[in-house]
Amino acid sequence: MLLTRRTLPGPRVPRLPDARRAFRRWRRTRPFWAGLLLVLGGAELLVVPLSPVTVLVSLGLGGLAAIGIGLALIVAGLFLWYAPGTRRYVSLHALLLSVLSFAATNLGGFLVGMALGIAGSAMGFGWTPAARPPEEEEHGAPSREPGGAGPKALAAVLPVVLLAAVGTPAAHRAEAAPRGDDGVRAAAVPPTVRTTLFAPHGFAFAGVTRVPTAKGPLKVMVLTMRAASLADYRLTTRDGGGAELALGADTLELSGRVTLYLTRFSGCLEGLLCVTFSPDGLPVPPVVPPFVFMTDVTAEQALVTSDLIVADRLTLAARGRS
Repeated sequence: MLLTRRTLPGPRVPRLPDARRAFRRWRRTRPFWAGLLLVLGGAELLVVPLSPVTVLVSLGLGGLAAIGIGLALIVAGLFLWYAPGTRRYVSLHALLLSVLSFAATNLGGFLVGMALGIAGSAMGFGWTPAARPPEEEEHGAPSREPGGAGPKALAAVLPVVLLAAVGTPAAHRAEAAPRGDDGVRAAAVPPTVRTTLFAPHGFAFAGVTRVPTAKGPLKVMVLTMRAASLADYRLTTRDGGGAELALGADTLELSGRVTLYLTRFSGCLEGLLCVTFSPDGLPVPPVVPPFVFMTDVTAEQALVTSDLIVADRLTLAARGRS
């Protein structure tokens, strides 16, 4: 008698090409890349407050907001992966959180997390399922909703509109800016102001305008705020054929309706990123978060108005010119 041994079939292990093909089919049925960008943006917002303190822009509530918004963006990315039917609702909320992160967290994770969140939200909102192949339609498979040009166009335009709104001043703001033509004339050559610390409260960019001087109108940036604190304040006049005046104070506190008219403004944000703003150069952000301060500031100040100015150890010196 001839005996044969029969081997029972074991569990089938999917081959690597099959797994890759299955993942590709899964990925194409949902806004995968949009969800990935949201997860990466949320992770970046989480990493910043957990990094060494020396690179943080804000502490306390700013760090807590970064953790909260970062987790929310990660959850939004997972929703795009596993519940693509909610993509428009989730994308709109993720977009609002991404823009909010600029003011509520560390400048939106130094702009990286905010940019990833905005891009992922736009892609998620504009994503539409592709039509099924004809062979699948013949087998009675339900058809997906057709893609439309409207959401895709919105996805392409939305990041540009948001970045323009956040990063550049609106042209009509200059029309609403105060013009300083109430009888007060600015110096023809703006004095130079230097301070080691400039900490504004309620800081906003009001636009670009012109103020009258003895030599004609002068183009200036208009910065408004509720209050501002300056340390090691030094002001030096630069025009006139007589003596130069040097005004100094250990601290200077401006409060009330504070308006600065500047032809040039430079300093280091949080002591890390040094930038220079001018009416024709790099634009000032429309709204600056309340925790932002600048160090090593140098400004050409045409005019300043404030309801109240308090100086500590005020000094005034005159230097003759030969």
